[in-house]
Amino acid sequence: MKRYRLCFLGFGNVGRALARLCVAKSAELRDNYGIEWEIAGVATRRMGWRASDDAIDVQRLLAGNDETSTELGINEWLARARPDVVFETTSLNPETGQPAIDYLKASLQHGAHTITANKAPIVYAFDELNEIAIAKDRGFLFEATVLDSAPVFSLFRETLPAARVRSFTGAFNSTTNVILETMEAGRSFAEGVKTAQELGVAETDPSHDVDGWDSIMKVCALARVIMRTPLLPREVRREGIRGLDPATLQAARAEGKPFKLVSRATMNADGSVTASVRPEQIAASDPLGGVRGTSLGIHFELDIMPGLTIVSHRPNLQSTAYGLLADFINCHRSRPPKDT
Repeated sequence: MKRYRLCFLGFGNVGRALARLCVAKSAELRDNYGIEWEIAGVATRRMGWRASDDAIDVQRLLAGNDETSTELGINEWLARARPDVVFETTSLNPETGQPAIDYLKASLQHGAHTITANKAPIVYAFDELNEIAIAKDRGFLFEATVLDSAPVFSLFRETLPAARVRSFTGAFNSTTNVILETMEAGRSFAEGVKTAQELGVAETDPSHDVDGWDSIMKVCALARVIMRTPLLPREVRREGIRGLDPATLQAARAEGKPFKLVSRATMNADGSVTASVRPEQIAASDPLGGVRGTSLGIHFELDIMPGLTIVSHRPNLQSTAYGLLADFINCHRSRPPKDT
C-alpha cells in the first residue's frame, strides 16, 4: 500500500472536480490499486502557495474555508509539501505556455509524477519535459488535454505501437459546437455563448474557443506527440466562428451539412505537417457527423488501418478530472513504489 502526497497547481473547476473524484474513488483506489492519498498542497491566485506537513482537510478545501498561505513560490512550495504527484490545471497561455512550463519542470525536477490538463506545455516544451521525466524516472502524462477522459495519447502509447498517423480530423471544442447549434436554431451568437457558459463548457471570456486557439493548441499537441513532428500555432491556418451568421448556419443544417469548427492535420511526404482550424460543413456520413452538443471527436487515418474514430460523448468536468485520475493510476502502475 502506498500513500501518495498530492499537490494541485490550480484549483478551479477541474481541480475541484478531481478532488471530489478522488474522494468518490477512494475505496476503489485502495482496494484495487493499493493507493491511498492525501492532499499536501494547493496553489491558486486566491489562496497563494498553500502547503502542509500534514494532510489538508479536503472538505474544508472544497468548501472554500481553507486558509491562505504566504509561501513564496513554486520551489519553496514543493519543498514544503513534498509531493509524490502534482496535478497542473492552470490557465492556458497559447503564446508561450508560461508559467505552466516552469511549474512542470520544477515538479519533475523535484521528483514528483507530474500530470497536466494544459495543452501549451506539450506544444512548446514536450521534449524537455519528457527528458526530465525520463531522467528522474517519473511519469509525465497529459491525457486530459485533448478529449478530456477519452484515450488518445495512451491509446497510441499502449495499444497501437508502431502505428503511424497519416492524418487526423477533429471536432475539439464543445463551446463552438454549442454556439453553432444555438445559432442554427435562429438565436444570436451572444445567446450561444451564454448557453455554453450555462452548460459549464465556456469561460467568461470565450475568445480562446471561438477564435480557434483552443483547437490549434490541441492540433499542435497531437502533432508533436503522436505524429512526432513539432508544429507551432503560427504554422496552423486559423479561422474562428465569428464570421458565421444564423441564416448561413440554418441553410447548412437544412442541406444536411451543418458547420463545425474542424481541426485537420496531414503528414506530408517531406515529414512536415500541414494543419488548419476553420469552420467546415460536415455531412452526416462523415466520421464526425454525429458529434453534436458538448461531444468531442477525432478521426485518424493510419498506415495500418484506413480509419479509427474516437468520440467522447457529452464530456463534463468529471470526465476531464477522470483523465487526470487515470494518468495518476497509470503512473502508479508503470512505476510501482518501493515502499509497499
